[in-house]
Amino acid sequence: MTAPIDFYFDFSSPYGYFASTRIDEIAQKYGRYVAWHPILLGVVFKTTGSSPLPSIPLKGEYCWRDFERTAEFHHIDYKRPTHFPLPTQHAARAVLWLQNHHGADVATAFAKAVYRALFVDDLNIAEPAELAKLAEPLGVDPIAMNEGATSYQIKDQLKAEIEVAMAKGVFGSPFVIIDGEPFWGFDRFEQVEQHLKSRRQTAQTPLRAVGGNDITKEKKPA
Repeated sequence: MTAPIDFYFDFSSPYGYFASTRIDEIAQKYGRYVAWHPILLGVVFKTTGSSPLPSIPLKGEYCWRDFERTAEFHHIDYKRPTHFPLPTQHAARAVLWLQNHHGADVATAFAKAVYRALFVDDLNIAEPAELAKLAEPLGVDPIAMNEGATSYQIKDQLKAEIEVAMAKGVFGSPFVIIDGEPFWGFDRFEQVEQHLKSRRQTAQTPLRAVGGNDITKEKKPA
């Protein structure tokens, strides 16, 4: 089976939101699938010593401008959120609970809905009631989801997921890892696509065997 593209994101990340609108499309183009991994940048920043971009003097105002410019350039719906900054722990835990109990497709659809709720509809995604409204159209019991997201099991799972992510070198959002190769930021997505293209070409390049017969590098089923 083709290895997944690992996509790490925090719901408070505008660039993570932009990436979330493109990552699945890129993966499908090259015969891959995406493993979505929610993380908490607040935990990561304790190790890196960094801070949320909008809170950094001088850089913060530039970033707000760049968010709008980036969205316009890529034709992505975007509205500056009034609920910002805000905690994203509950939303991240809800994604994990959905992955465990409803599968990756439902969890991914929910994650995309959460991102859109914050960066397009300007909803407060820190409120469990708002997350419940996003879960219902997906056929998810919102009460079960919110209760599950507060369980010790899911809290421990998110903590462990973040530790694993950091051990792999993840330090921001969005962060993509393809076959061990890391890419940080939405502005690296052209490089992400080029890397996928080159990997596919390498896998499909035929080898010339003795006698002039081609032997592809891809393994064929027995």
